[in-house]
Amino acid sequence: MRAVISRTAAGAVAAGIAGAAYRILRARPQPQWQRTNHAGRTVDLYAGPAAVAGAVAGAAVLPLPPRTRTAVALAVLAAGGCGAYDDFAGTGDPRRGFRAHLTALRHGEVTSGAVKLFGIGAAGLAAGALLEDRPVDRLLAGVVIAGAAHLVNLTDVRPGAATATVLALGAPGLARGALAAAPMGAVAALAADERAERTMIGDTGAHALGAAVGVAIVAGNGRAGLVAHAAGLVAAAVYGERVSGLARVLSGR
Repeated sequence: MRAVISRTAAGAVAAGIAGAAYRILRARPQPQWQRTNHAGRTVDLYAGPAAVAGAVAGAAVLPLPPRTRTAVALAVLAAGGCGAYDDFAGTGDPRRGFRAHLTALRHGEVTSGAVKLFGIGAAGLAAGALLEDRPVDRLLAGVVIAGAAHLVNLTDVRPGAATATVLALGAPGLARGALAAAPMGAVAALAADERAERTMIGDTGAHALGAAVGVAIVAGNGRAGLVAHAAGLVAAAVYGERVSGLARVLSGR
């Protein structure tokens, strides 16, 4: 019963904070937060920071060990910050995928994608070091956290696709702990407006929510589970274009 209450509280707080942050931001719209989506419609990016706030707040009310609490905040805020940098500094850059950004880096250009790659990777490893004790498990945890952040971003190609991915990834984790309730609650507050093409979570929200789910996966699995999840997430990164294409097809848009 206590676990159910924790999950419910985390989800409710996450939804409440995400929804409130979103409404506050929309009440004073700013031109730099507007984007044109795949269908040519003007949408805002306010769901991104709202998702970050909701996910962090939802996890904050859970009875977590201090190291786990720090790991959640670190992973979500760092991933959201790197995503926000890309949302603004990377506007108009057509380059996608690790190879393109690493190629640019070899030629002396630090792209916003490279900042995301190394920033979120470092944050994932740091969060993994807080969650696990053994070096191998810390490395696997870092791969899972950064990989989950990247996977959710890969599916952010149509309205509602990334938020559906967060729900799909997070739902199995609810049986093993309450951490997944935080990103899922944040998504619940924002999904309708995103699906209706009034807003988008952007790189800010996609990376932050993915990192939050990644932490939940790490917290709920032993080494075998970490290996399996890490392998799947690395494969998703390698076949990123196919993952994005599948998300387009499944979205029905």
